[in-house]
Amino acid sequence: MEQVSSTGRPVQITVTDGYDLKGFKGDAPVTFIRAEFNQVVLGDSAKITVSSEGTAKYNFAVSVEFNPEGGITLDDLAHKPVFLTVTEVLPKEKKQKDEKTLVLGQAVVDLLPLLQGESSFETMAPLHPVPGSPLETIRPGIKQCSLEVKVFVSEPLLTSTQILQGNLLKVTLEAAYAVPDSFMPVGPLQNYMVGLQVPSAGEKDYPILFKNGTLKVGGEREPVPRPKKWPIANILAPGANNIPDAFIIGGPYEEEEGELNRPEDREFRTQAECIKKRIIWDLESRCYLDPSAVVSFQKRIADCRFWPVEITRVPLISAPKGKVGKLDKTEDESQLSFHGVAYVNMVPLLYPGVKRIRGAFHVYPYLDSKVYEKTKCLFSLFRDTGHHLTQNNKVGGIISPQSKPVIAKNLREDRTIKDTQALSIKSQSSDTPLEVEPSLNHNPEGQQYLEAGTYLVLEIQLDRALVPKRMPEELAKRVKEMIPPRPPLTRRTGGAQKAVSDYHMQIKNISRAILNEYHRMYGKELTKLENEMDKETLEEQKCQLNYELNYSGKYFAFKEQLKHAVVKIVREKYLKTTSFESQEELQTFISELYVFLVDQMHVALNQVMPDDIQGAISTIHTSSEQLRLFAFEAEVNENFEMAAVYYEERLVREPQNLEHWLDYGAFCLLTEDKIKAQECFRKALSLNQHHIHSLLLCGILAVLMENYEQAEIFFEDATCLEPTSVVAWTLLGLYYEIQNNDIRMEMAFHEAFKQLQTRVTKQKSTGTLENLEEGGKVESNLDPSVTTDGSSAIAIKVEAPAETSKCQASSAALNPNPYYGVSQAPTTIFMETIRFLMKVNAVQYVHRVLAHELLCPQGGPSCEYYLVLAQTHLLKKDFAKAEEYLQLAAQMDYLNPNVWGVKGHLYFLNGNHAEAKACYERTISFVVDASEMHFVFLRLGLIYLEEKEYEKAKTTYLQACKRSPSCLTWLGLGISCYRLEELTEAEDALSEANTLNNYNAEVWGYLALVCLKAGRQLEAEQAYKYTMKLKLKDEALLAEIHMVQEMVGFGNPSF
Repeated sequence: MEQVSSTGRPVQITVTDGYDLKGFKGDAPVTFIRAEFNQVVLGDSAKITVSSEGTAKYNFAVSVEFNPEGGITLDDLAHKPVFLTVTEVLPKEKKQKDEKTLVLGQAVVDLLPLLQGESSFETMAPLHPVPGSPLETIRPGIKQCSLEVKVFVSEPLLTSTQILQGNLLKVTLEAAYAVPDSFMPVGPLQNYMVGLQVPSAGEKDYPILFKNGTLKVGGEREPVPRPKKWPIANILAPGANNIPDAFIIGGPYEEEEGELNRPEDREFRTQAECIKKRIIWDLESRCYLDPSAVVSFQKRIADCRFWPVEITRVPLISAPKGKVGKLDKTEDESQLSFHGVAYVNMVPLLYPGVKRIRGAFHVYPYLDSKVYEKTKCLFSLFRDTGHHLTQNNKVGGIISPQSKPVIAKNLREDRTIKDTQALSIKSQSSDTPLEVEPSLNHNPEGQQYLEAGTYLVLEIQLDRALVPKRMPEELAKRVKEMIPPRPPLTRRTGGAQKAVSDYHMQIKNISRAILNEYHRMYGKELTKLENEMDKETLEEQKCQLNYELNYSGKYFAFKEQLKHAVVKIVREKYLKTTSFESQEELQTFISELYVFLVDQMHVALNQVMPDDIQGAISTIHTSSEQLRLFAFEAEVNENFEMAAVYYEERLVREPQNLEHWLDYGAFCLLTEDKIKAQECFRKALSLNQHHIHSLLLCGILAVLMENYEQAEIFFEDATCLEPTSVVAWTLLGLYYEIQNNDIRMEMAFHEAFKQLQTRVTKQKSTGTLENLEEGGKVESNLDPSVTTDGSSAIAIKVEAPAETSKCQASSAALNPNPYYGVSQAPTTIFMETIRFLMKVNAVQYVHRVLAHELLCPQGGPSCEYYLVLAQTHLLKKDFAKAEEYLQLAAQMDYLNPNVWGVKGHLYFLNGNHAEAKACYERTISFVVDASEMHFVFLRLGLIYLEEKEYEKAKTTYLQACKRSPSCLTWLGLGISCYRLEELTEAEDALSEANTLNNYNAEVWGYLALVCLKAGRQLEAEQAYKYTMKLKLKDEALLAEIHMVQEMVGFGNPSF
C-alpha cells in the first residue's frame, strides 16, 4: 500500500462474521478473506474453518489511511469501494508442495456513509459468487451468503463546514444510442470512452472517465430498472460490479431535461432504443466537492452553461515497444477516432431545489471552434490529455479511471497563447474573417454521429441542491406575515334588526295570549250572538277584559314580557345606553319611542292578522352577476364613478366573497389606482391564502410598486400551491427577467412550457377539444368580462351609462372564451399569460410578454398577437397604430370575426360610422360569434338609429336583448319602436329599461314622449319631471319633448 502522511487518519474495516458459506469440497471448508482498496491489497485474514451451519468468525481488521493532503482522499472514498474476496484453501494432495486455493466470491463495501458525516456504520455485504463457485447454486429456502462488516473512524472525516457546504456529485452514463453504422461488433477490439471535466478548487480540474462501453446490435430495449455499475475493472464476481441500492429507472421522455424530449422526438427515440445499435456503459462515477469546489462548480455553470461531454473510440492494442517514456502527442492523437462531443446544459442545477438532471443529448463532431463557442473550453480531454488515457489501453488492462490526471491551468494558458498567436498571424496575412486552422475544423469521422442521430443518455446528480429552494411552509409563513389571514365574520345575533324582530315576536305572543283569554271569557257568548253584537256590548267586554287582566296579574306579566324587547330596541336601535341630561330630553325621547313602538306593534299585528285590502309592494332585486355587468358597462363607457358604485355595492352585499375583491382590484388597475388595487388583492388573499389568482395579482402589484422581495414570495408561493399553473410559472420568469436573473428566468419559463406540453398531451390523449387557455380556471375565479382578447374596456366604450339585465346569462354572453370556435395556432406560455393579464387590466406587463411571444419559437406574429397589440393601442387612443396592427391581423386570418369586431370598434371611436357599420355587419354575418357581440349589437343599433333605419335597429336591439339584456339594449329597442309608432311595445321596452336603471335621463325622456303621445297627462308630467331632474344632456331629445308638449297642450307643469 502507498505510504501516506503521518497526519492521516485510519479508516478501520472489520469483517466479523460470514454467513451461509460453503466450499468446493467438504462441508467445513477452510477460507480466508483478502481486502483490497484502490488496487492495493490491504491484507489477508487468518484461515478460518467454516462451521457446519455455514458460519465463520473472521474478526479480520484492516485499515485505509485517509489523508486529504495526499494519498487516499475524499474523492477516492467517494467512488472506490473496498473489495472483500473470500477464497477457499483446498486440502493438500500427495506430493503437493503448495496449497491450492479457489475463489468463492466477492463482497463490496461502499464507504460513502463516511462522506455523509458518519464516523461508523455496520453493513451486511452480500457475497457475490464468481463463475463456477458453489455459491452460485442458490436453493429455495437458503439465504444468500454474506459478510458482516463494521467500518469505524476515530473522528468524522468531514468537518461541520464540509458537511453543510460540501457536496457529492454523481454522474451516470447509461448509453449512446443510434451510433454510426460503421461501428461493428466484429473485427479489432475497441475501447469506447466518454469523459467530462469537473471543476474543483485551486488549479485543478479532474476528468470523470467512462471506459469500455459494450457495443450491441440492438433488437430490444434495455431493461429498467437495471443496476448501476462501479467504474472499476477486473472485478472477479459479476454481481460485485453492481453498486448497492443504485438503479437506472428511466422515465417518460417529456420529463427529461435533455434535447430529445419533445413529442415529435418520441418515434425516433423509440426506434433508436429498440432497434438501432447502441453502446452500453451503465456506470456511475462519484466525485466529492469540498466547499471551495462547490463555489467553483457553480461559477463554471454560470459562466459556461453548456459543458462538453466527449466520446471517442480507441483500439485496444499492446503498448508500443521501445517507448517507455512519454508518448508523442501526434501518435496519441492518431489513435483517437470518431471524436465527438455532446453539449450538456448544466444550468438546471442552478435552479432552486434542483439536484438532478437526466436526459438525452445529441452527439456532434468535435470541432475546436464550435466547442469553444458553445462551452468556452480551450482543450480536449481526450486529445490534449490523451497520454493519460492510452497508457493502460491494452487488452486486459485496467480500464477504470483509478488515477485521475490533473489538468492544470498552465495547460489551458499555453493553449490560449498558441491559439492567440495563430489567430494574430492569420489576421496579419489576410483581410478575411479570422478562422480556426483547417486541421482543427475538420472531423469526417465525428460527422457520422450527426448523420446517424447519435445521442448520449446520462444523469448528473448532486447530494443536495446548489441553490436551496424555499419550502412551501416558509413561503406560506412569509405570506401570513405580510397579510394575516382574516377569519370569516360570524353573523351577529344582536343588532337593531334583531331587536325589532324580537319585539315583533313578543307582540305576537302577547296578542295570542290576550285572544285566548278573551275566548275563555266570551267564547260561548260569541257563538250564540255570531255577528249581531253591538258596540255597547263590545265596549263592556273590553272593560271586563282589562279588569280581569289587571286583577289576575296577567297585565303585569305581559308588560314584563315586553320590557326586555323594548330595552333592546332602546340600546340597539336608538343607541341609548347612558342617562339623559334633562327631563325634556327624556320626554322627547319617550314620545319618539312610543310612536315607533306603536307603529311596529301595528306591523306585527298585521302580520298575524293581515289586511286583505293592503297589497304587497313588489321589490326588484339585482343579483351579484347583474351588478358585475352593470359595472362592466360603466367601465367601457368610461363612467368610472358609476362603475365604482356597482363594485362597492357587491362588496357591501358579500364582503367575504373574494371574487368581488378581485374584480374591484382589477377595476382599480384599469383606473391606475395601484394603492387601492393592492388593498383589494390583499383583502382577497386574506380571505383565502391558498387562492392562486390572489397570489398572482398581489405579486403583480408588488412588481408594479417595486416591492420586489414581496413579489418573489407571492409568485413562488403560487407555483408551490399550483405547480401545474402555466401562468404562475411564466409570471415568475418575468419577475426574474426584471431582476436580471437569467438562470432562474430560464428555469421558470422551462417549467411553464413543460406544464403546457403536459396539458396539451393529456388533452390529446383524452380526445378533448377544450380551449388551451388557463382561463378555464381564471374565468371561474376572475370574471373575464373585465376585458377579453377581442376588445378592451376603454376601446369599446358606449355612448351612455349602461346597466344590466335580469338574466344570469348576461355576463357569460358578454364574455365568451377568447377566439372560441375560431381556428388559431396552438397557444404558448406567453400568449396564455397575456390573456390573463388583459383580463385583470395589468396592461403594464403586457408589452414585456408580447416581446417574449414574438421571439418564442412556438409563437411569433399571429392574428391574436396583432389583436392584443391593437387593443393596447386603443387603450392609449393611438388609432393609427391600432389600425395598422388590425390590418396585419386581418392578413393573417381574414375570417376571424374578432378582427372585424375590433375594427368596427376602432372606426366607431374614430367617428367613421360608415366603416364601423360595414365591419359590424360583417362580424354578425359570421357563423361563429366574436368575443364581444354585446357591444357590436349596441353600436350597430345606434348607427341604424342615426341613419333612421328603424326596422334594422329594432331587429339588432332585439338580438341584443335576447343575448344580454341591459338598460341600453331595452332603451335602444324602445327608441326603435317609438320611431316606428309602436307605442305599446316602446312603453314596455322603456319600462324594462327604467326598471333596471331609473337614473337614466334618456329613458325618462322617451317615456315622457310615449305618455304625451298616449294622452296620459299625469304620467307625462312625472316622466318629464325626472327627465329634467336628472339633467338630460341630449338637447335634440329635449327639444323634441318640448315640441310634442306644445302640440298636445300638456306635459310641462310650468306652462
